[in-house]
Amino acid sequence: MRHKLLFILSVLGILAGCVAAYFSRIQRPALAPAFDPPANPYAQGIYAEGIVESAQSSGANVNVYPEVAGTVKEILVAEGQKVQKGAPLLKLDDSIQKATAAQLESQSQAAQALLEELEAQPRKENLEVAESQLVAAEANWKMVEDERNKQQAAYEMDPGAVSKDALDSAVNAEAVAKKNLEVAQRQRDLTKAGAWVYDIRNQERQQNALHKAYLAANALLGKYTLVAAADGVVLSINTIVGAYVSPQGAYDTYTQGYAPVVILGTPQATLHVRCYVDEILVPRLPAASKIKAQMSIRGSGQKVPLEFVRVQPLVSPKIQLSDQRQERVDVRVLPVVFKLMNPAGLNLYPGELVDVFIGE
Repeated sequence: MRHKLLFILSVLGILAGCVAAYFSRIQRPALAPAFDPPANPYAQGIYAEGIVESAQSSGANVNVYPEVAGTVKEILVAEGQKVQKGAPLLKLDDSIQKATAAQLESQSQAAQALLEELEAQPRKENLEVAESQLVAAEANWKMVEDERNKQQAAYEMDPGAVSKDALDSAVNAEAVAKKNLEVAQRQRDLTKAGAWVYDIRNQERQQNALHKAYLAANALLGKYTLVAAADGVVLSINTIVGAYVSPQGAYDTYTQGYAPVVILGTPQATLHVRCYVDEILVPRLPAASKIKAQMSIRGSGQKVPLEFVRVQPLVSPKIQLSDQRQERVDVRVLPVVFKLMNPAGLNLYPGELVDVFIGE
């Protein structure tokens, strides 16, 4: 019975293997491609990878970085919005800098008030006090002098009428009173002369230094509002309210690098395509007057002719995919810039990768 069961199972296994082999030999037709792969339209054309950019007379898009670090307090624009040169884009928290500027302004005003006080000297009331002290010193000296004359006359008439000690004391008192009169005269002259010129100069410089410190703090306060450097369109905002940004930009958690806080471009009616020609293909690049190019949009069969603009005459490492300076590459490329009118009904945006064929 056991051998019979094994025989049946063996037969079933053979049949299953035959069925599997039969179906595995059936070739299913290949699926048609979603779109035709790009083809080189030129007999001696070269291929280059391109990236769509907003049209710029030189360079690339305007990357906006803050000149100070801080927390984003308010975003004043939206992506796709047109802005004019000088228009505010976003604001950073400026509470500490605002308080610093106010403190320096108060110190500058206090220094200015002290300078005006020095320049206004002598004060009328102080001069009147000095004059009164001089009059009192003159009267006291006159009184002491009269007293000394009386005792001197009495002593000369009768030495026994006035003691020698009393006479000496009167003479000393007169000398002291005379010196006090001289001090009062000099104090009156000092008060009348006003503030010393060196004190005024020193206060002028202190006030000037504090005023410039206030102007610097106030100018720095203006840096807490990012403004558009030129007319354009907001292509990208890489931060949110409450995020921390610095002169390095905004930290991107996906690339783990820093990106511009705001990217500005030109209106998208006219676009540029920056192609990166591999260094081994640079010798085959046609002369500028003969260059023709065609762009293929990935994910579609659409082809768009391009117009040559310029060659950026610097071969550099190809790091444009992630735009991170830490990326290590061995390939070097020559940037070539073309332009095109954005075709109606075609979704084409700055930053999009395209295939470009260059011929003559």
